[in-house]
Amino acid sequence: MTRRDENDPRFYRLRLGRNSMFAEQAFREGFVGVDFDFNLDMTGQFPTDWREFNKKWRPWLMEKHPEYSGVSAGLACGTLWQVCKGVKVGDFILCPDDTKTFRVAEVMGDYQYAPDSELPHRRPVRWLEITIPREALSDELWRSAKVPMTWVDLKDYADELNGLISGRGFRPRISVDDTEVENVMEFAFESHLEDFIVENWSSTIFGRDYDIFTENGEKGTQISVTGGRLDILAVKKDKSELLVIELKRGRASDVVVGQMLRYISLVEDELAESGQSVRGVIIALSDDSNIRAALRYQQNIQFMRYEVKFNLITD
Repeated sequence: MTRRDENDPRFYRLRLGRNSMFAEQAFREGFVGVDFDFNLDMTGQFPTDWREFNKKWRPWLMEKHPEYSGVSAGLACGTLWQVCKGVKVGDFILCPDDTKTFRVAEVMGDYQYAPDSELPHRRPVRWLEITIPREALSDELWRSAKVPMTWVDLKDYADELNGLISGRGFRPRISVDDTEVENVMEFAFESHLEDFIVENWSSTIFGRDYDIFTENGEKGTQISVTGGRLDILAVKKDKSELLVIELKRGRASDVVVGQMLRYISLVEDELAESGQSVRGVIIALSDDSNIRAALRYQQNIQFMRYEVKFNLITD
């Protein structure tokens, strides 16, 4: 993966209303925006540190909407801050329409408030002439771009998206940070690990005690939190604990332990309610002595291996 400069544009995916119902209006009027029931002008309310914003506004949102869980309110606050403050001028946002085609917006200005609008919290954008159909995306990028969450950070696909936007095209390489992939066939099987776990959740070791976090009736995977992305987020059935599941294709290294600790910290700060603990599970094909040593004193992180099997049967 190419090392990125801090001044390079960043890439995100944003849904403009449920089922992209406000996409056409945004395309016509030159903006991207969100709502989340913050029906007030938020000018001057976005500090540089997202934690300050979350600390102030998540309790406000939960009091206003008692039906919101801590996770739902935390994700709403995080997305509002990201769209209105975290995104920089010059960054790119992909927005799907109702045909699985993505329009690309370049952010041109700072936060604006549009009262009496369905998406009142906005950023002015320039919509590029190019559109990106689903079939132009690599399978990995599509898996991230299609998730039902409102907001997705696409930083891992910057090289691919730069190629698509510039018209140069892109040939994805089979490589993953801090992961060893044995061969192409293994990678093809393992790339569907997340789908398999989600679709068979009730039959997994997690299904008895946890439910996958659900947003608007859709199971939450690839959840963007400020500073990271959670492969799977689950909630204990008695609501006492949040479970972060990190999937690694191939062999996991000790680097992933630091990554998981960062995710646990983010979830504690951004999503967990008072008294709600956070635990992590790393799932990979295999481990080594380094990751075992790194996990020795981490009581809230568990490592699990998976196996890929298939049979050829003749009638």
